[in-house]
Amino acid sequence: MSAYVHDTQFFTRRTAVLAAIIVLHLFIFWALEAGLASRVVQLVAPPLQTTIVHQVRKHLPPPPPPPPQLVQQQVQVPPPMIQINVPPQAQSRAITVTRHVVRAAPPPPPAAVRYTPLTPAGDFPSTQDYYPQSSQRLGEQGTAIVKVCVGPDGRLTAEPHIITSSGSPRLDRAALRYARATSGHWSPEKANGRPINYCGNLPIKFQLNDF
Repeated sequence: MSAYVHDTQFFTRRTAVLAAIIVLHLFIFWALEAGLASRVVQLVAPPLQTTIVHQVRKHLPPPPPPPPQLVQQQVQVPPPMIQINVPPQAQSRAITVTRHVVRAAPPPPPAAVRYTPLTPAGDFPSTQDYYPQSSQRLGEQGTAIVKVCVGPDGRLTAEPHIITSSGSPRLDRAALRYARATSGHWSPEKANGRPINYCGNLPIKFQLNDF
């Protein structure tokens, strides 16, 4: 009895599954016939729209031509001839001032210097005191002629200078020192009873003394 009940339940389930499959196939078949599937596809994925775009070519205007090259021509224009007529100069009645420059009288010429033999005073220096020792050791001897100018007071009025060298620069320098040392040791010279300036040549001799 139990076996029969089990078979009846199995048959009922199998029949229900088979009926469901048949119903599903019938529904699919009906949907295909009725166009329900195409509607579902259109709802899910809308149809593609294709738009044809026509490319428009732009025609660009041609470039402008290059500017013409102008050649500057030099035109030589002769200078104008301008003639100016100058009227003759009329006589002017203006007062003309003439300046006379008065020049100062030239200074009087300096007093004439008389060249005369020199006259030493009594206390005259000795040349031996100015004889360089180096020249004495070397045996240098000589005579230098020095020009000296003396004033009314017996002093030198100018710097003495060598006229004739002794042949040794040391002796010449010693002769100049000796000539400066003679300032104030000269007798004044007079003309018409008045003291005057005078110049003369002073020979200064340096000589070794043999003992």
